[in-house]
Amino acid sequence: MRYFLTVAREENITKAAELLHITQPTLSRQLMQLEEELGVKLFHRSNHKINLTEDGMLLKKRAQDIVALTDRTTREFAAKYEEGLSGEIVLGSGETKNMHLLARLVADFRAAHPQVQFDFYTANADDVKERLDRGLIDIGLLTEPVDISRYHFIRLPYKERWGVLLREDSPLAQKTEIVPEDLAGVPLLVAGRPSVKNELEGWFGEVGGQLQIAGTYNLVNNAAVMVENGVGAALCFPLGNIYEHLKFIPLSPRVETGAVVVWKKERNLSRAAECFLEALRQYLKSISE
Repeated sequence: MRYFLTVAREENITKAAELLHITQPTLSRQLMQLEEELGVKLFHRSNHKINLTEDGMLLKKRAQDIVALTDRTTREFAAKYEEGLSGEIVLGSGETKNMHLLARLVADFRAAHPQVQFDFYTANADDVKERLDRGLIDIGLLTEPVDISRYHFIRLPYKERWGVLLREDSPLAQKTEIVPEDLAGVPLLVAGRPSVKNELEGWFGEVGGQLQIAGTYNLVNNAAVMVENGVGAALCFPLGNIYEHLKFIPLSPRVETGAVVVWKKERNLSRAAECFLEALRQYLKSISE
């Protein structure tokens, strides 16, 4: 798998062989044996370059997961026998101000357990759930609405209020709240998650038929760039970021989104991840008191 991924990245067997410190004939033989074993053609070959076939692109995705899980398993076994708490915790998160809470906890946890390393992955809730299900993430921070029936969860205390991010020169920029009728005919950028779209459609009500969707997004920071350049106004919640020449105005009636920390029910977490979750429970208890 490592040989295959190196060739896929370099698109050149000679260069890949040099990086892997093996001979070119040995590498070519390994690739042919892999194709024979799988019964598919993985590469389109030419004199100077090789490209992945459709089957090769599928294997690339699977190979990345296999190598990542292999490396994680090796690190987990190594950490199990080290003195003190050690290891890696992979934390997947969407864009939410609740990440500030987790960041403070991570800082305190690292101060107490400096041998624990965190790997942060940022994406929307659906992408984070997919990586949780594939075993590539230990703990996820998901914004609602989201189906958490397959997960253990801890609900976080802060809720996000939805609003509209628009340019300061927009006719709507002087309003203190945005009602559905204000957005009739306005080019909008909306979250790509189907569950979020459905929730917001309920807020629009009868105005929904007059909406003009300019595009969808999965990360707010990129949506802000689109707003700044005149693509449209973005339906989102504020992350505390300061965008020059942009203004955030909340929706009325209020639309709020909660957040949950989740982990797979049937998966055994590492000792480091279990200790981190217990630290989170104690931290939430302390701030609630």
